[in-house]
Amino acid sequence: SAIDACETNNGGCSAKADCRKTTPGNRVCVCKAGYTGDGVVCIEINPCLENNGGCDRNAECTQIGPNQATCNCLKGYSGDGKKCTYISLCSQNNGGCSEFAICNDTELTERTCTCKRNYVGDGFKCRGNIFQELLRDFKTSRFYFHLEALSITDIAGPGPFTVFVPRTDILNTDPRVKDWLARGTMAQVLRYHVVACASLLYNDLTTISNVTSLQGDPIQISYSQNTVYLNNKTKIISSDAVGTNGVIHIINQILVP
Repeated sequence: SAIDACETNNGGCSAKADCRKTTPGNRVCVCKAGYTGDGVVCIEINPCLENNGGCDRNAECTQIGPNQATCNCLKGYSGDGKKCTYISLCSQNNGGCSEFAICNDTELTERTCTCKRNYVGDGFKCRGNIFQELLRDFKTSRFYFHLEALSITDIAGPGPFTVFVPRTDILNTDPRVKDWLARGTMAQVLRYHVVACASLLYNDLTTISNVTSLQGDPIQISYSQNTVYLNNKTKIISSDAVGTNGVIHIINQILVP
């Protein structure tokens, strides 16, 4: 009877090959799908070695099995791996820049943020003039509304100005405010919180003893235990909010001329 050459030990073929009988006592070895070789030796085919495995040139090809691969878009691109499209950082949430900044893509995963005209800052935080900035911050918005109601628009000008702003909650709860409004003296109180012709940062305030307010009366300044005090009792609790025409400092009580 004819000898089956494949009957023993897969005919001497690789375990990754099929042994096929030909004539009695003879056989051929054929590598299985996903493998290449002479049948006696078969190795996995890595599709990523040729034409990036059919992946987009902006994708990474990763072998996951014999002649099998997966395609994943590189960082900065989106798609199914077979086709990858560049993602503009600036197209999403203005690239993380301020709403008042211009975002420019420079290269993959990089962008620059530049404040728009009439705004100052680092691009991630951009401020306009201090009159606008008072409204944008809840802690200072009540001061803005009082200025607006009394048509005090001095600090919308070119400046520079330094403004000491009592927090919104203080202006809302101090019973004297209602009395000043009734007596028509609120405008004087508000102007006493503004210094014209100077943009004084916190460090500047530590080196001077007094300034003259827009209302006309002086404000005494002292520096003690790493804190700046106005008129010896009012404390600066937040400082150096710099705008295009000056700087805002938040204080813990109302200054009274």
